[in-house]
Amino acid sequence: MAAHSILTKENIVLNAQPTTKEDAIRLAGEVLVRQGYVDPSYIDSMLEREELTTTYIGNNVAIPHGTEAAKALVKQSGISIVQVPDGVDFGGGNLATIVIGIAGKDGEHLDILSQLALVCAEADNVAAMANAKTEEDILALLHEVNG
Repeated sequence: MAAHSILTKENIVLNAQPTTKEDAIRLAGEVLVRQGYVDPSYIDSMLEREELTTTYIGNNVAIPHGTEAAKALVKQSGISIVQVPDGVDFGGGNLATIVIGIAGKDGEHLDILSQLALVCAEADNVAAMANAKTEEDILALLHEVNG
């Protein structure tokens, strides 16, 4: 399989309306599967990880990812972005308007996480992603912030 970018516009889902955090996580995982980053069973690992501890990080952002044991299910590093304009409850009244699925190969997920955390630390960036009208708008914002 040819290596491809960690994030392309095909990895972005606009105007999703999941009713539960499980649905949101599954949607983020399905994008990773469809784009060839992970095996389908990685989604189960993402749900398992959420049961251990929430992946909601604040500022209306959740970053679901698989457990340590699921590393073998990752074919190559990638992220998916699910925009949920109405928000989805990640527990404790925490509404996520942006759900970012992560699959990191060979420890790369830590680098990916730290870059995303920088972007998501700014409420304005999250709002811009949550209100973006096109996949390109989200890509442009992430490129702008990460230089």
